[in-house]
Amino acid sequence: MKKLDIIYEDKEIIVVNKEAKLLTISTDKVKNNTLYSEVSSYVKKGHPKNKVFIVHRLDKDTSGVILFAKNERLKKAFQDNWDNLVKRREYMALVEGNNIGKGTIKSYLYETKTLQVISSNNPSRGKLAITEYESIKEGKKYSLVKINILTGRKNQIRVHLSLIGHNIVGDKKYGSLTNPLNRLGLHATKLVIAHPFTKEIMTFESNIPQIFSNLIK
Repeated sequence: MKKLDIIYEDKEIIVVNKEAKLLTISTDKVKNNTLYSEVSSYVKKGHPKNKVFIVHRLDKDTSGVILFAKNERLKKAFQDNWDNLVKRREYMALVEGNNIGKGTIKSYLYETKTLQVISSNNPSRGKLAITEYESIKEGKKYSLVKINILTGRKNQIRVHLSLIGHNIVGDKKYGSLTNPLNRLGLHATKLVIAHPFTKEIMTFESNIPQIFSNLIK
């Protein structure tokens, strides 16, 4: 296990840089090898009674910025008003193809019994998802795309990029045909929040993995 990559820490929150292929929290099959267990072990080194609480999640195969609360009151305040407190959530995606440009994707997402997220234009079929995208750097086979999500739906970025024909590399679930990274090409680069109690605007950032850039030639 790699050493915990801490982006920011104070008495109430801790923000870390999650590695790919690591679950945020436990499942029925995986109990201990999670980001939550790593962060929990870290804070308990300060005092055995110290705790951390999940505020939001990243997909197992997505890396980047993720925030934890150190007390239950703050966790509840974040989760009860998450959409209003989050001012910006940026990602960088390594996608297949080029000539992407920029734009905004809006659709309604719903999940099937097989856990596949489907996009629909019918508001009654799912929850509204809005994704802004802009091509940053392009190569012959792959491109880097900056993403800003205005909603936080499950698999939102992955589904929306597949809709415009530029699948995230390594994302076999949603149609990618290549996996040069041996991981999903998606990294959470920036999280901007308003603190629930102090109202302070706080910005947390993580550089994109160098292996993303290496594939753009």
